[in-house]
Amino acid sequence: MKYDKGEKKYKGLYVEVRNGDMNGALRKFKRKVNDDGVLLTLKDKQAYQKPSEKRKMAKAAGRARHLKKIAKRKEEYGY
Repeated sequence: MKYDKGEKKYKGLYVEVRNGDMNGALRKFKRKVNDDGVLLTLKDKQAYQKPSEKRKMAKAAGRARHLKKIAKRKEEYGY
């Protein structure tokens, strides 16, 4: 790997370990992986999913979001 004038070029996700704090670096790395959605993508691509199953899952997720929104509104405003 070539470096240009001391600049390090990294591919993918990385976290710098400062002062030997591995636990803190691991927490940051896990947060980055979670935010990036790497594990969700890997889980989705692990096995083939029929288009009808994808639609069914998307519809169920939308319904869950809607019900959650209604419950939150009911808690805040009472209706």
